[in-house]
Amino acid sequence: MTDALFQVDQLRVAYPQRVTEAIAWAVDDVSFSLNPGERLGLVGESGCGKSTLGRAVMRLLPEDTRITGQVTFDGQAVFDLSPAALRRFRGEAVALIFQDPMTRLDPLMTIGDHCLETLRSHQPQLSRRQAKERAIATLEAVNIPANRWSQYPHEFSGGMRQRVAIALALLLNPKLIVADEPTTSLDVTIAAQILRELTRLCAERQMALLVISHDLAMIGEYCDRIAVMYGGKLVEMGATQAVLQTPQHEYTRSLLQAALHLQAVDLERGEERGERREERGENAGETEDLTSHTPHPVPDTLYPVSDTPHHTPHTPHHTPLLHLNNLKQHYTLEQSFLTRLFSQIDQTIKAVDGIDLDLYPGETLGLVGESGCGKSTLSRTILQLIRPTAGKVEFLGQNLVGLPRQAMQQQRRQMQMVFQDPHACLNPMMTIGESIADPLRIHQLADPRAAKQQVIAMLERVGLSPAGSFYDRYPAQLSGGQQQRVAIARALITHPQLVICDEPVSMLDSTVQTQVLALMRDLKDEFNLTYLFITHDLWVARFFCDRIAVMQAGKIVELGATQDLFTRPQHPYTQTLLQAAPLLARQ
Repeated sequence: MTDALFQVDQLRVAYPQRVTEAIAWAVDDVSFSLNPGERLGLVGESGCGKSTLGRAVMRLLPEDTRITGQVTFDGQAVFDLSPAALRRFRGEAVALIFQDPMTRLDPLMTIGDHCLETLRSHQPQLSRRQAKERAIATLEAVNIPANRWSQYPHEFSGGMRQRVAIALALLLNPKLIVADEPTTSLDVTIAAQILRELTRLCAERQMALLVISHDLAMIGEYCDRIAVMYGGKLVEMGATQAVLQTPQHEYTRSLLQAALHLQAVDLERGEERGERREERGENAGETEDLTSHTPHPVPDTLYPVSDTPHHTPHTPHHTPLLHLNNLKQHYTLEQSFLTRLFSQIDQTIKAVDGIDLDLYPGETLGLVGESGCGKSTLSRTILQLIRPTAGKVEFLGQNLVGLPRQAMQQQRRQMQMVFQDPHACLNPMMTIGESIADPLRIHQLADPRAAKQQVIAMLERVGLSPAGSFYDRYPAQLSGGQQQRVAIARALITHPQLVICDEPVSMLDSTVQTQVLALMRDLKDEFNLTYLFITHDLWVARFFCDRIAVMQAGKIVELGATQDLFTRPQHPYTQTLLQAAPLLARQ
């Protein structure tokens, strides 16, 4: 189309390889166009070439990458741009939102410095005051308050860092935004706010949007068209409603089936959850109202509790595996002496604020809430990676707070964690075999020969078969789903009783998500595991968890059986979360 803002014609991309090898095209003969104000969603499994395509059109790939085809923006060939023109092109014309915000943010610069550098490098005529005013307004548009201006990226949650990355992309009012998994780390409410804002900007400024994502429901709700990518090729493209209602390609149908499977109500699992709650002495139809745990209870008229009689989960035969009592984790923002002297504003961040929670053996408890609400901080406080401000963490009847280092290390044999980004938690210089065997070495549980045998067996168990072909590979040689399986194997190698899963499938496409969740469910039964499952994806939580705790501003505001929480949410915030969650069934 001659009036297209952005045009990709027969694009092919191949990464550097040995001369003797045949060319392996990561992107293979891809063509599409974007008009001003149009929103296109690019979906597909991990490794299909989505991110490579996004970086190729921005000329962000290594120089020795082989690229053929043509990319034009506003009638100008992108591959022919001079270095100076390319610098203006990136940011002023096209902005890229990366999947991992830490690759975009300098750990030695404050959030404010990031904003000022971006603005003043492209618009040097702005004074510092003007630049700061515009930056603060943009940050507040993505729910980053002005009092976080002087903080560093490591002081933000993953979701808040992603919001900063989105704000940096919006600062220069580009004509096209290429968003690579922009909402992976965000809860549904913030994701909905940002996507609505992007949608509004597209309409008002005639700004085009290319969203690269594995979230079909989100793409279906906010994009005009969908392009499905598989094996480096575009296998299907069309209007959103047409693709979701009558998919033509077999791979598109499999993606939809996997996504709908996560959103489907699993009645059999619901019955199992009810039976487990009855065994613990709980009413299977009960939803707990936890406002009585907060220092300032909200009146019951705001969210009436169930008329079902309350049954305490504490029974003589079923003591909690993990018990949290009035757990707090507070941080104070660094200030100058004069600021502390004259400021009337409380600069304390109450990341975890008086949590009372019980987790029972064999249970899967989901923890959901918006980014920055304290979910990940809570998990790290439970593991004593950070010491709490106040309260108790009792595991197997022992209070972990204040334990000496050696005693705490012994407890960690029974408490392991699966992190959100497996690539970040695996040492790139260690082979897969060495990474999985490392906990055995740390806890002196096996000699090298026995450790290798255990690692081989665990690799087979998590579906990395044949294990011998994975043992000597490095993390960079594995896909995202395979890396997550390695992270799970590493967590289970010491045979723990409690596994804390911090967003373990948020970076995976729906087909790989279902595979990993099914694996985790099987491993739970086989190894008699108890899961604390942290997620912002409500449909994953419903699919996988027995009970769900909803967290807001450092507090747990609602706790109940999964089915009851989805069908009869009590707290207004829970209702807001459920209403904001994109749902394929709405299409």
